[in-house]
Amino acid sequence: METCNSSTTSASEAGASSREAGASDGLVVSLIVPAFNEAQNIPLLHHRVSEVLQGQIPQQWELIFIDDGSRDATWAAIGQLAAENANVRGIRLSRNFGHQYALLAGMEMAEGRAAIMMDCDLQHPVEMLPMLLQKWREGFLVVKTLRQDADDIGWFKAWSSRTFYRLFSFLSGVDLQPGLADFRLLDRKALEEMLRFREEGLFLRGLTEWIGFPSCAIPYQPGKRLHGQSQYSLKKMVKLGWGGVSSFSIMPLRIGILIGLIGSLLSAIGILYSFFGRFIGKGVVPGWASTLMVISLLFFLLFIYLGVLGEYIGRMVVEVRRRPRFIVSEITGFAGRRPQPHD
Repeated sequence: METCNSSTTSASEAGASSREAGASDGLVVSLIVPAFNEAQNIPLLHHRVSEVLQGQIPQQWELIFIDDGSRDATWAAIGQLAAENANVRGIRLSRNFGHQYALLAGMEMAEGRAAIMMDCDLQHPVEMLPMLLQKWREGFLVVKTLRQDADDIGWFKAWSSRTFYRLFSFLSGVDLQPGLADFRLLDRKALEEMLRFREEGLFLRGLTEWIGFPSCAIPYQPGKRLHGQSQYSLKKMVKLGWGGVSSFSIMPLRIGILIGLIGSLLSAIGILYSFFGRFIGKGVVPGWASTLMVISLLFFLLFIYLGVLGEYIGRMVVEVRRRPRFIVSEITGFAGRRPQPHD
């Protein structure tokens, strides 16, 4: 992957020129925006997107909102915008399926030659959209963004974020740069490849790296949320992180095997020490407390890895069931288009 200030592109000049030639007809870009309790932010986002893109690709973009089981007036706000603007669409999920699956629902309905995914809370700078499109026209099939957090973010969030990206890269073998965000552009070819994945525990940041298309990354400073509260609780972040690791790697199971081997080796050494100390040496100092402590530690590790093993088995059960990963209850603004069947 390259930084986007590089003058080198990995795609052919022919591919870049075809994007320029095709920019005058049909939908150029689909903007995919998940929304959960974002009724106040939806019209603001639409207004700012319209201001930015009107001078770039007028009438050649669509804005797809996905209502991920909101409990406020989010769907009503989407419906009103869709009724007033021909390029606004809405997808309503039957319940809250989560941010990643909401993005997937929008990806399946997008018709642009490129798709841009961004959040509804205005923390992803709308002003960067022309830059993403420019890098796409230069030949990059994937244009990613790297979040540059402010100094006042708090030490725990900054530390946990860096730790996760390093841990994920180590365990999965897929290099994730710290700060990699879900604010990205995908060329139609990359989008179609992403839609081929049918796995549970969807982690789009990892898949974006895994597919391996020519890409670059642009750093950005997140804006301030104007309305509402962040919907990403610590529980959701932990769930997303573990889902990403477990869907990309079996390394946790291998670490469990390694710890088991080390524990077995230490136990064998302890047995030999006790044997030689009693029958050959000077005897062994009795100490049930230390023995119980070692046994308790081994059982503690055993149950942890039984839990890890259970998680992997549970994921296999979910995969075998092949339940739909999300359910669309209604759509608006798509002019006869229907959601594509998916597993």
